[in-house]
Amino acid sequence: MSDIDIPEDIRYDVDSDGIATLTLDAVGQSANTLGDRFSAALAAAIDHVIAEKDSLRGVVITSAKKTFVAGTDLNQIRGYNRDNIAELAAMLNAGKAGFRALETLGIPVVAALNGSALGGGLELALACHHRIALDAPKVEIGLPEVQLGLLPGGGGVVRTVRMFGIQQALLSVLLQGQKYPPAKALAVGLIDELAATPEELIAQAKSWIKANPDACQPWDRKGYKIPGGAPGSPAFAQILPALPANLRKQLKGQPMPAPRAILAAAVEGAQVDIDSAGLIETRYLCELVIGPVSKNMISSFFFDLQSINKGGSRPDGYPVTEFRKAAVLGAGMMGAGIAYVQARAGMTVLLKDLSVEAAEKGKDYSRGLLDKAVAKGKMTPQRRDEILDRIIPTADYADLEGADLVVEAVFEDPEVKKQVFADAEKVVAADALLGSNTSTLPITGLATGVERPADFIGLHFFSPVDKMPLVEIVVGAQTSDATLAKAIDYTLAIKKTPIVVNDSRGFFTSRVIAGFLDEALELLHEGVSPVSIEQAGVQAGYPAPPLQLFDELTLTLPLKIHRSMEEGYAAEGRPTYTQNATGVLARMVEELGRGGRSAGAGFYDYDENGKRGKLWPGLREAFGGTTEIPLREMKDRMMIRQSVDTVRCFDEGVLRTVADANIGSIFGIGYPAWSGGVIQFIKQYEGGIAGFVSRAQELADRYGERFAPSQTLLDSAKTGTLFE
Repeated sequence: MSDIDIPEDIRYDVDSDGIATLTLDAVGQSANTLGDRFSAALAAAIDHVIAEKDSLRGVVITSAKKTFVAGTDLNQIRGYNRDNIAELAAMLNAGKAGFRALETLGIPVVAALNGSALGGGLELALACHHRIALDAPKVEIGLPEVQLGLLPGGGGVVRTVRMFGIQQALLSVLLQGQKYPPAKALAVGLIDELAATPEELIAQAKSWIKANPDACQPWDRKGYKIPGGAPGSPAFAQILPALPANLRKQLKGQPMPAPRAILAAAVEGAQVDIDSAGLIETRYLCELVIGPVSKNMISSFFFDLQSINKGGSRPDGYPVTEFRKAAVLGAGMMGAGIAYVQARAGMTVLLKDLSVEAAEKGKDYSRGLLDKAVAKGKMTPQRRDEILDRIIPTADYADLEGADLVVEAVFEDPEVKKQVFADAEKVVAADALLGSNTSTLPITGLATGVERPADFIGLHFFSPVDKMPLVEIVVGAQTSDATLAKAIDYTLAIKKTPIVVNDSRGFFTSRVIAGFLDEALELLHEGVSPVSIEQAGVQAGYPAPPLQLFDELTLTLPLKIHRSMEEGYAAEGRPTYTQNATGVLARMVEELGRGGRSAGAGFYDYDENGKRGKLWPGLREAFGGTTEIPLREMKDRMMIRQSVDTVRCFDEGVLRTVADANIGSIFGIGYPAWSGGVIQFIKQYEGGIAGFVSRAQELADRYGERFAPSQTLLDSAKTGTLFE
């Protein structure tokens, strides 16, 4: 027997057939995470197996947790900088050496994935000779590191390239960071078998070991060649030029270094032996780790998002509410989408409109989405029918009797909203949550139309509801903590991400997105080329360029909102900074007759089918187009304006947490993902907070007070901290 001790984080058992099972079970943790302690335990376990291999028939690696291995300890990763990055490189290379020893053990090694295997967890599995996954609903398999500004650093790039070839590895696994359910992972080739139960999982693993005593990785067999050819081969030479071109098209000039590093590591690593390829992979990962983009994305997409989705803003002391019967007032696009996500979450939904026909039309929206899911094989017809049966169209308020939830989604008219609530409140449950889906109207004012203002709250959905992940929960002056707790429970139940803000005109998201959009109109007003304006928005990293987004909103709606907000702010004695933007919109709609896509003409031209063409040539005649401003300047104006206004939202008590600000800005209003969100952008700006404040003041001196940093920012520039 070996004299190498295995730490208690991993159990080692050998059955009567001589098959060893390593059960990963990190002590005191809900998941196995590849931090220092667990990595050391895994290394010791591998050393133990190496020492015992002559007496073993094979090895099964599985987990006692709900997941297999969750991946790398991201809290540790974001602590690395240029001064200590050599420590990370040494740790990565030591881990790869252990994985390499495992796959060259000389006996079969099987990964029995009892739960999700993402990132480092899948990389461990890829170092095994065979992978079997439990076919369960919540299991995910993939290498999603690119979504955090990183690349797989445990051999993920090296092995997927050797498994699938460079092109397929990049497109199917690495560049998008896809998370696959087990059946799809099997089809892609990341796993080799499915198991129906945990018991069958282990049994199948041991059976495979017995049937494959000479198991060996394909790349360790004589004569192995990378599928599709190595970079120097004639076959691959034909597609090599297209890879960087496609990547440039995908990134659109955004400062996203991870996809470029993945491409480079894949191509360079395919030209050398596997150990050298691992060193190349490590070097690229280390550069990403110490860069600002990965720190931004880890901070927001992991830590901020995790805090929110665990109910970080939920008041303590209230039991979790389960909603069974929901009333949706208004069966237009928003109401229909809300009904859909509620029905999918298992709620009975009364979809109320002025007529049964209108309500039925709203239900048809769900029918269309579900039919597409069935056609694509993502859902069974039985499941589709179950969901549809939960949506009950009606024109009669009496049918809402006993509903424990009301979501109003009618026109943005305060009096109409108050009236439908007054009618619904008479019949729904006495303690029903009363939620209004409004994007700009103050909740405190709308609450005057109900008898229970403490139960009234804003539930701001984003369109299309079935795709957009965010709900902005707006707390009115009289909203109770119990109601806020219910609203968060509801949002999580329908699988949306809740951010919580206090009441104000435009709340947070509708107010701050205006900075991006209005700055584009300011640039147009100044005579900047509309093509350059759109290019600046795309290269900054916004999902859609600003003038295109205006057309999708229809220009009449933002014009109405601008005028309403200007009137409201004037009554409150507050500046709006929107006069030039309002003037551009007014001219487009009222003088030039171009109201956006729905009107068939806006900043862009559209054909008779509504398909978007090119920017309208008349924009240059109407607004000029000869003023030259550097793209960097335009990008900064868009992003800095939004961040400065976000700090004002904190100053005015609208925002409560940095996590809500960062995630709300990315998920709700399309703030560039690479930045980590509106507040993270300030913290990671070149020169830190002081650098951001200096740049904002420079823009304020040049373009106006809308860029002026508040006293909070001025103070933060001195301390180097912001909202901490």
